[in-house]
Amino acid sequence: MTPLRQRMLHDMQIRNLADNTQKSYLIQVRSFARHFRRSPELLGPDEIRAWLVYLLEERKLAPASLGATIGALRFLYRVTLKRDWSDEDFPLPRTPFRLPVVLSLEEITTFFESIASLKHRTILMTAYAAGLRVSEVVHLKVTDIDSKRMVIRVNQGKNHKDGM
Repeated sequence: MTPLRQRMLHDMQIRNLADNTQKSYLIQVRSFARHFRRSPELLGPDEIRAWLVYLLEERKLAPASLGATIGALRFLYRVTLKRDWSDEDFPLPRTPFRLPVVLSLEEITTFFESIASLKHRTILMTAYAAGLRVSEVVHLKVTDIDSKRMVIRVNQGKNHKDGM
């Protein structure tokens, strides 16, 4: 492991970034350095711009993926290398707003009636009604359900946050 990679990893750990964020940032920075076959310490704004154009035009990355790359490079240059970084030069790309698909009452009823197992139907209905993520449903326990108050407690949900 290079000293720069180790320093960036320590900076991310100090700031308590999520493990997946740390892995993603390291992958993004490694790809950037490999593309130019030089350490990121030797690369500047022109190479960053060229890399982003390459990802956008050649690799056809989605705005969210491009945003992850910009976030990783911004962290590297601002925090680890302590260099100036202008958000105006490298703004996060705008993601198109899409309306969610909303099922009709008949569609929802048909869906739930098609599930033969009462146990599976209950799990899916709970997840749907409470707006839970799959990982939150998997970790749900009977003690997390407060029937009197009609509340479900979510322990360590997204970003390791508790919720109701």
